[in-house]
Amino acid sequence: MSRQSKSRLGVGFIGSGFMTRFHIRSFQAVRDADILGVWSPNATHAEEAATLARELGVGQARVHGSLADLVSAKEIDAIWVVGPNHLRVAHFEEICGLLQDGKADLLALACEKPLARNVAEARQIIELMEKTDLLHGYLENQVFTPSVTRGREIIWRRGAAIAGRPYLARAAEEHSGPHAPWFWQGEKQGGGVLTDMLCHSIEAGRFLLTDPDKPRNSLRIKSVAGQIASLKWTRKEYVELLKESMGGEVDFGRSPVEDFARGTITFMDDAGHELILEATSSWSFVGPGLRLTFELLGPEYALNINSLDTSLKVFLSRRVQGKGGEDLVEKQNAEQGLMPVLDNEPAYYGYEAENRHMVRAFLAGESPSETLHDGLAVIETLMSLYLSAEEGRRVDFPPPGLESFVPQVASGSWDPHAHH
Repeated sequence: MSRQSKSRLGVGFIGSGFMTRFHIRSFQAVRDADILGVWSPNATHAEEAATLARELGVGQARVHGSLADLVSAKEIDAIWVVGPNHLRVAHFEEICGLLQDGKADLLALACEKPLARNVAEARQIIELMEKTDLLHGYLENQVFTPSVTRGREIIWRRGAAIAGRPYLARAAEEHSGPHAPWFWQGEKQGGGVLTDMLCHSIEAGRFLLTDPDKPRNSLRIKSVAGQIASLKWTRKEYVELLKESMGGEVDFGRSPVEDFARGTITFMDDAGHELILEATSSWSFVGPGLRLTFELLGPEYALNINSLDTSLKVFLSRRVQGKGGEDLVEKQNAEQGLMPVLDNEPAYYGYEAENRHMVRAFLAGESPSETLHDGLAVIETLMSLYLSAEEGRRVDFPPPGLESFVPQVASGSWDPHAHH
């Protein structure tokens, strides 16, 4: 499609849950796009999301009755795919089918992390996309986090240029658990916290270690070592709490997934240097709320980021007993005491910069810095970590059988008490 004269991008959302609302809020900082449509199987949520877009002045979003309606709407130039993981392939199949049948005319598509539940699904999505001429972007917000991008720029320009490249990255994302039942269901999500959150830490850590003047493939994964565990949510009282809070759809007594995951990834750079990335994620962290941490270490320098080291904090005494919410920080665990406040979460977590970048790249007819191929690379790493965790050993990358591998947590056969 040639849209050389186009100065604004009409965006449609597939999905209307927590993540979609985060994206919608971030579009307040995107000057050359309008959110014009939303489709979701949940009509009530879809209406709420469209209303939010209109109220924030980021586009006259209307609710569509079907995915086909949204994708074929004349005013929609690009689709943001933000539905649940188990519907990802079906959504891509339908979009690509409509394009091939001439029933839709799109410029681009952006997909929320993770790209798929396993390598086979990720490859299927890439193959579908390659039959179209769409530009595509992988929505990994943490590589657009302002503290990460600014820190990387300074470290490489000042530290690495004088003392040599960084060699160790650490990245972690931790909170007390996701919002929707499907995240806790291995079959639907594709795993547990490893697929849900280690995807962020791995890509952010890899980004920090990569020379800004070189492509992604200037770093090659040599080996991975993974570990998964259920530390909190298989305890009896929490099994019951989950059943209660998730409406009975989630039973960790019968089919648990991991609430802790760790990966050590050894890279080789193009000069033959060995580099290490340590990534950790958990749904068993109880603190003020979501915590993101990053470290980058080199011969004579270090970078350190902690999302809960905020410039704004409030103190509420025990006499202030408000109801539970997330108005101070995402995944908030308390309403009293000394609380950090993130004054603009969509900016801090990278959603504003991510969506600005995607929109500008699409309007310019260029590939964004993160594409679906990067999404596939992340999935290959995640599945290798699951394989390593199941076998209880470090594995060379890529391990044999990766293309068809499905983690035990995704097939419901994982026993958290079996130790290697």
